[in-house]
Amino acid sequence: MTSPGEQGIACGMPLSPDPFRHHPGLRGKVKPFATSYFRTITSEAVRATLAQTGIAEAFPFHSDAWREALRAEALEGHQGDLLIFAYGSLIWDPALDFTEIRRAHAPCHARRFILVDRLGARGTANAPGLMAALDEGPGCDGLVFRIAEHKVEAETEILFRREMIGPGYHARFIPVVLDGQEVRALSFIADHDDPLMQADISREDQIRFAATGAGFLGTSFDYLQSTVEHLAEVGIDDPDASDLLAAVRAWRAGAGLPPP
Repeated sequence: MTSPGEQGIACGMPLSPDPFRHHPGLRGKVKPFATSYFRTITSEAVRATLAQTGIAEAFPFHSDAWREALRAEALEGHQGDLLIFAYGSLIWDPALDFTEIRRAHAPCHARRFILVDRLGARGTANAPGLMAALDEGPGCDGLVFRIAEHKVEAETEILFRREMIGPGYHARFIPVVLDGQEVRALSFIADHDDPLMQADISREDQIRFAATGAGFLGTSFDYLQSTVEHLAEVGIDDPDASDLLAAVRAWRAGAGLPPP
């Protein structure tokens, strides 16, 4: 039996390597980019969705011009293929047309559940939600997606519409270790000047927010569970995330909440 790449050669087509060749267990578990909501996300669409909840005016949208300026600044001087380091929802729903997915390690960083959402994505003012941010720390294991050079412009425009639709992050290139070699990857780092980032959040609030937060992107519980499960697929155990998930499951069970 021939591989997908070999089949391409047999048909007179150029070799197209399997993006999941390094982690075949992720095949079928990473949402196909063409079906992702985030491929077509816009400020206008999110504003229309939030208007139904009555909180659209509270969401601090970046203007398209400001967001594009941030993208240009972040990518200034970059050439060639682009690596993107994923630590949260990008792991299972990157919305990116990538050529390769790899496990990677980001030294001097940590995945921290400190983004408190009260603006409608995965939580509200009455029931805040919780998501992860990349912060300073002893090291963070995640995934890297490779974007082919000729697709960098289109794919980063989509990526920034998703990650930089409003404040909360800084777009930065950071060092990551891939197969024992240090390379640079674009990632989205916690902006501690933004009120969404609550660096001193208590464990009790983390548990409650992750257990009950919900918004137009889904529940905070699903976000946390998907993060832990997809990290496990490539052999990554994040004790903080795993312990938080166990505590959230226990909290929900104790509160008599049905399984999500």
